[in-house]
Amino acid sequence: MNKPTPPPEPRHAAPDQLSIPRAPRTIRFWAVPIGVTLALLAALAGLYLGGILNPNTNIRHFPIAVVNEDAGPTGQQLIDQLTTSMDRSKFELRELTAADAATQLDTAKVYGLLSIPADFSAQLDAFGHSALQPGTAVRPTVTMSTNPRAGTLAASIAGQALTRATTEVNAELGKQLSAQVTQQAGAALPGGVALALANPVDVHTEVHNPLPGGTGNGLSAFYYALLLLLAGFTGSLVVSTLVDSMLGYIPAEIGPVYHFAEQTVISRFRTLLLKWAMMTLLGLIASAVYLAIAHGLGMPIAHGWKLWAFGAFAITAVGVTASSVIAALGSMGLLVNLLVFVILGLPSAGATVPLEAAPRVFGWLATFEPMHQVFLGVRSLLYFDGRMAAGLGHALQMTTVGLIVGLLLGGIITRIYDRRGYHRIQGALEAARPDVAAS
Repeated sequence: MNKPTPPPEPRHAAPDQLSIPRAPRTIRFWAVPIGVTLALLAALAGLYLGGILNPNTNIRHFPIAVVNEDAGPTGQQLIDQLTTSMDRSKFELRELTAADAATQLDTAKVYGLLSIPADFSAQLDAFGHSALQPGTAVRPTVTMSTNPRAGTLAASIAGQALTRATTEVNAELGKQLSAQVTQQAGAALPGGVALALANPVDVHTEVHNPLPGGTGNGLSAFYYALLLLLAGFTGSLVVSTLVDSMLGYIPAEIGPVYHFAEQTVISRFRTLLLKWAMMTLLGLIASAVYLAIAHGLGMPIAHGWKLWAFGAFAITAVGVTASSVIAALGSMGLLVNLLVFVILGLPSAGATVPLEAAPRVFGWLATFEPMHQVFLGVRSLLYFDGRMAAGLGHALQMTTVGLIVGLLLGGIITRIYDRRGYHRIQGALEAARPDVAAS
């Protein structure tokens, strides 16, 4: 009977004693670390600065709501002129009912709102008649609302766009009203009257559901989401390094002390299971620590238990996936994690700059980047009463998908490594310490 062929012993490159002194004197020794680092730094500069310097030039499909409750014809005329004055390739003007507009404001679906009251046409006619007869003149009013809970920069862009458009529309309505009143008067209007009629509409500006204190002017959601992501990303790095060190597969260096623990015979898959378990426990504890610190610093938290649960889930998902990438790719996994979770994640989060005002590539990245998903969930819990439609539902769905991908990636790859005999046992210690092998 033929004996089964034993799996091949892992091969470890033993250090070449002759090449070590020469390595620092080679061009490759200097070029590789510096070149890779410069490439990363250039990518950071291009992505970050390119995404924030000129948001107005990147605006597309920027959602703004309009509510017309005017019983007369002027309200619709105002909307038509508003649509004409605003660039349709940049702004998406949504005509909604008052109830629908409130819902979209409360779920971060629109960044601004222009409301036309039911008596707008009547008010405009009465204002025109007041120019020809004594009495009190009352200017017709429209209300412009911004939505800072959806993003302070987004609210600012919406406010600026509506201000420019309403200024143009107001001037056009003023021309029409002045011509009408002049025809009725049969003579030129006094200067004061003409000046008043030139801009007949009073635009009242307000903030829809203002942010409370302790939110960093709407940045608390972004930074809290960043903390959750970094907990998973950094935690996976620390856990992977320490676990591998304690199992005897990499050395532990503390200052001048260089220590190799006794090597434990354990498969790659079981090692990864240990790292996953630690990341799960870390997620539960770290989320509670973050919550306690945020509360202690005065950050308003309406849904503490939900925020803790979502935070623990997000940290675990990021940590599990990052650990799987390291297990699959080794040292290169660290670079891949840095690229996916940090370098590409921050500019595509949609937190500081809305995706509708960022380069198109960031909108594409946001469809799968973990940072964007985590931010949507945190923002919903902190600013929008934990509404699923405000991003929490999407965040839970995409984070679950990311967790499943991480579990499958790590589980399948490490099992393949184990079945092919790529075990992390026997030989690593001797390769790293030739003196032990010689003795």
